[in-house]
Amino acid sequence: MDTVTYLNSAVLDAIDPGEFQAQKPFPWINPQYFITPEHYGELLQSLPDLARFTPFFGKQRKHGQASHDRYILDYERGMDIAQPWRDFVEELCGARYRDFICRLLNVPHVRFRFHWHFTPNGGEVSPHCDSKGKIGSQIFYLNTPDDWDWRWGGETVILDDGGRIPPDNAPAFDDFEAEFAAQTQDNRSILFGRRGNSWHGVRRINCPENRYRKVFIVVFEEYRPLRMAMKKTRRLLTGSQLVTEKERLMY
Repeated sequence: MDTVTYLNSAVLDAIDPGEFQAQKPFPWINPQYFITPEHYGELLQSLPDLARFTPFFGKQRKHGQASHDRYILDYERGMDIAQPWRDFVEELCGARYRDFICRLLNVPHVRFRFHWHFTPNGGEVSPHCDSKGKIGSQIFYLNTPDDWDWRWGGETVILDDGGRIPPDNAPAFDDFEAEFAAQTQDNRSILFGRRGNSWHGVRRINCPENRYRKVFIVVFEEYRPLRMAMKKTRRLLTGSQLVTEKERLMY
């Protein structure tokens, strides 16, 4: 029996790490067909049900940034999900994708966390830079013309501050010098690397009730085995939790 392949090798091979790193205002790319077209539909048809998601609303972020309201479901190996999603995540955990991300971000090791976000009407991701623990993300867009009118919004917006805004601030979208909205239609994703100025967000969504912006996110975290061993040693000596919840969900 042939192994199902979700990652499109032709698309991965066409992404040049040097060009990616040179992209302004920070490294990002918005490829199409990163997932093979023949299997993308299987993922769309077998998404987890909203009833399994945890509401995340009204949580003020650090630096006074507005809440990023959405429903969240974290991936955990062994959870009850459809086989296409199980196979897709296992392929993302494999050497092909891991080596690709290491080359793209120029790091020796990387670990991943995975989660789905469903965002309803009125949801917004205020401009922010990711925490220092993250070194990048890939966001897979999962809406189709059958469940989404593209005029409702939902695009990740890459923001250029011209080097003016420190990351510990809460700027508005209009405070930036330029913005670049990702394309989200027809099997698109956006992949970016974190830097000190890696501002991005999602403008307020205006959609009918019971419609949702649907994405699957891979979070990249640099993994340094020696540093992790030292952290665990300190926690052991102080009686702290040996493995945090985020670390437990890293693969």
